[in-house]
Amino acid sequence: MEASVMETSAYLDGVVEQTREFADLVDGGDAAAPVPTCPKWKLYDLVDHVGSVQRMVTMLVDDRMSDPADAFARYVPAPADPARWRDWLNDGAAEAQRAFTSVADDTPVWDPSGAAAGVPFWSRRLFGEACVHRADGTAALDADYRLRPEYAVEAVEDWLDTLTSEGYWENRPDFADGMRGEGQTLHFHATDATGEWLARRERDRVALERKHGEADLTLSGPATDLLLVISRRRPLAAAPSLEIEGDRALLDRWIEHMDWVTD
Repeated sequence: MEASVMETSAYLDGVVEQTREFADLVDGGDAAAPVPTCPKWKLYDLVDHVGSVQRMVTMLVDDRMSDPADAFARYVPAPADPARWRDWLNDGAAEAQRAFTSVADDTPVWDPSGAAAGVPFWSRRLFGEACVHRADGTAALDADYRLRPEYAVEAVEDWLDTLTSEGYWENRPDFADGMRGEGQTLHFHATDATGEWLARRERDRVALERKHGEADLTLSGPATDLLLVISRRRPLAAAPSLEIEGDRALLDRWIEHMDWVTD
């Protein structure tokens, strides 16, 4: 069984939708409110990250950049006034959607995956970002987090594929050292939508396959709970719907190193 793969346009529809929900959530919020799932961030930092990343990706796509330095140099910070956040966030998502409608999937655009994935990489990456960071927003504001199972599967796919990519492995030697293995396997299985992943820890990479398989550790359950636990947005102890079979230490080590932007 394989994870589904949405089209670029569907990902951007999801970016607009998830950003709108995030914008409604944080509108007028306390800029200094802590974000417990990203301990070094305040609510302003979270809003700034979501909106500015979308704008940088828009620049990459609009200008067909092969080097990201110009986009990074043109960083657009969030407004200091929380009353302006909603419009700023929604405008950024709309601009991203417009940019992606102007290119084809094979248009050359820089991306950090090491696979020259370009436009498809960024469309999915923005979608995954919007889903996960909306969870950060709900944690900061003590609100409920709900996500359609099929969206959660796509966000899990984005998270796992990005963190096991050649580019991430090369650019995060701490991650590479922590994840090197001798063939240990982890199986993640969404039970309420189509999505299964088999990750194998090898000496020079984590090999990710989208299939069912026997594994040293299996974590299964609702896709949203899988997403939140794998991305370190919810402790495993707070997700009783998930079932664990096999070597729990493998899962603990995996989650320990899934520290992308959470620290």
